[in-house]
Amino acid sequence: MKGIRRKEKAIESEEEMISILEKSKYITIAMCEDNTPYLVTLSHGYDREGNCIFFHCAREGKKVDILTENSNIWGQAIIDHGYAEGACDHLYATTQFKGKVSFIEDMKEKEHALRIMINSLEPHPELVLEEQITEKSVQRVHIGRIDIEFMSGKKSKEVIIQL
Repeated sequence: MKGIRRKEKAIESEEEMISILEKSKYITIAMCEDNTPYLVTLSHGYDREGNCIFFHCAREGKKVDILTENSNIWGQAIIDHGYAEGACDHLYATTQFKGKVSFIEDMKEKEHALRIMINSLEPHPELVLEEQITEKSVQRVHIGRIDIEFMSGKKSKEVIIQL
């Protein structure tokens, strides 16, 4: 795989790349069907133990159809600090990742994934966990799992990611 051209912007620390995955509110993933790209933005939760990303979605639709046929994806999480006025620069930190998507059927893994996502997205997850993690909701929800095979990172030199 070709490396980053602007070496001064490369993130070398895996911990910093993971921190971006944990702190970003959304990821964008690219997939391909019949040589035609398709892109979606998803809320997510990153699981350190499994080095994977969980997302929930409908059981049917274009994204599910494409991923069932071709599970390979390329994705990005970004922390956007905005445009630096007068400097003609944009302040950001991003983690790019390559992976494979599978859909989870195991009830314990689905519950684990929901807990990861809720803890990641909610500022006060306790009440949401109590209300949302029921046998019925876990059965009903459709969850994708992205197993990360490769990561790289890039940032503006002025951006500091708190680990």
